[in-house]
Amino acid sequence: MLCEMCGKDVPVTREIILDGARLSVCPNCSKFGEMSGSSATSRPGAPVSQSVIDQRLERRERRMQSKDIYAGTTTIEIVDDYGGVIRRAREARGMDLKTFANQIQEKQGTLAKIEANNLVPDDRLAKKIEKALDVKLTEAVQSGGTVGGNRGGGMTLGNFIKKE
Repeated sequence: MLCEMCGKDVPVTREIILDGARLSVCPNCSKFGEMSGSSATSRPGAPVSQSVIDQRLERRERRMQSKDIYAGTTTIEIVDDYGGVIRRAREARGMDLKTFANQIQEKQGTLAKIEANNLVPDDRLAKKIEKALDVKLTEAVQSGGTVGGNRGGGMTLGNFIKKE
């Protein structure tokens, strides 16, 4: 018998389905397709049960849903009015800018820019200021939202187009 894939003359062939075609192949080539049998799912045109269709539709629906890779992640960000928070805490302790700069071993000009909201402190400096003044400059922000379009039935650009 001849293998219909590789053309070898072999004593026994197996029947497989490869891309919808039924082939008689040698045991080596049988790994490239699915074994053909008497089951209803392996024969083209055979009826498929409703449960199999439902399972396939559910898998397809899960596959087609948009995924937000950032959903559930938390990031640490600096508060909006960080300069005012620092200035009020420093003045409440009765320190001028120069004294505070010497205390935390930072430049006075850098702290002045931070208090004026012209410079965002890096994580190291923010922690140093938080510890020295006993204030909270960072907050945990939950990321969320959806990616991939408007599926909720809300407003779209089509709601704003005037049709005549």
